[in-house]
Amino acid sequence: MSGTVDAGSSVSGRGEPQARVAPLFQPLKVRGVQLANRIVMAPMTREFSPGGVPGEDVAEYYRRRAAAETGLIITEGVGVDHPAALGEAGLGEADIPHLYGDEALAGWRRVVDAVHAAGGRIAPQLWHQGVLREQGTGPHPETPSMRPSGLWGPAGRQNSLDPDYVARVASPTAPMTERDIADVIAAYARSALRAKAAGFDAIAIHGAHGYLIDTFFWAETNRREDRWGGGIGARARFGAEVVRAIRAAVGPDLPIFFRFSQWKQQDFRARLAQTPQELEALLVPLADAGVDVFDGSIRYFNRAEFEGSPLNLSGWAKKLTGKLAMAVGGIGLDRGMYDSNRDGRAAASDNIALVMERFNRGEFDLVAVGRALLNDPEWARKLRRGEPQLPFDQARIHTLY
Repeated sequence: MSGTVDAGSSVSGRGEPQARVAPLFQPLKVRGVQLANRIVMAPMTREFSPGGVPGEDVAEYYRRRAAAETGLIITEGVGVDHPAALGEAGLGEADIPHLYGDEALAGWRRVVDAVHAAGGRIAPQLWHQGVLREQGTGPHPETPSMRPSGLWGPAGRQNSLDPDYVARVASPTAPMTERDIADVIAAYARSALRAKAAGFDAIAIHGAHGYLIDTFFWAETNRREDRWGGGIGARARFGAEVVRAIRAAVGPDLPIFFRFSQWKQQDFRARLAQTPQELEALLVPLADAGVDVFDGSIRYFNRAEFEGSPLNLSGWAKKLTGKLAMAVGGIGLDRGMYDSNRDGRAAASDNIALVMERFNRGEFDLVAVGRALLNDPEWARKLRRGEPQLPFDQARIHTLY
């Protein structure tokens, strides 16, 4: 189901936006949910939920962005209700939230209530780390990590992961069984249903960056010869079944966002699809299963995905499926995350003219802002008013500013 644009100006009482960004402040209805504008907070791991439970500081962190006119919050990755969903994953993750248990669900209700009180909308990003979870870590260290073919990915490729971690996790393990696969799909559905009960406005699925769903998509990690493997269309089956189970659990009104990527943390140069035709074979089953918005994760939003066309990855998703699309990748900053992590440098960048050029020609429908919005909670409001954002401060990545 495509989104519909409602006539009218920006949110009542907030004044007219600056002319160059006015289209970003038009509302958008996706299924049963009305978004005030097209600016989305991209999901970013935060690690401030001890025992998997988000507290008042997490609620306030998200509330500040909603109050400053961010149209939709997509939370950090939230572990689904499966014992192997979370653990150490090469970057030292700890205190990551999950979506099961009375205490965690009560914490998420506080977060949702705070965002709603500020006039915002919010979706959890459902996450299973899969192959990137280190065996023997997380809330259930006795549970084996989940890998479609027992493979981590090609060794020695360009990536940002610690070599010692790679050495610990790269050895082959047992492939997932049919029971494993069914259990994980059911875990996504349970967590989505709990998210709906907690009051979330939409569901976001992490199907990118080398985590579990993505390893079913990727030929390097999916060598299965059963119904879960084969050509790229067959490798889409697991992700499509996750989407289908979530849609059945939450019903017809909640939008489903789906993040996918070509690059992997195991291999920055990886490509799921070499051609638009291959990408179509991957994405159409997901669209048919119930995805409403495709979030094509790339490191720079203005990078063309295939030779002969300026479209980025999200633009191709929209063209090939007819669904809504969301752009992401360095919006508001001059360097991508991994590039800036290498030397600790990133600066605020007024690259909005490039964003608007693509948005105005219909390449994508929503704009996801990551570190720039993490750095400055007022980013969306300042953009509307034409005010400068805060200078980028790398230290804020390690706080709930």
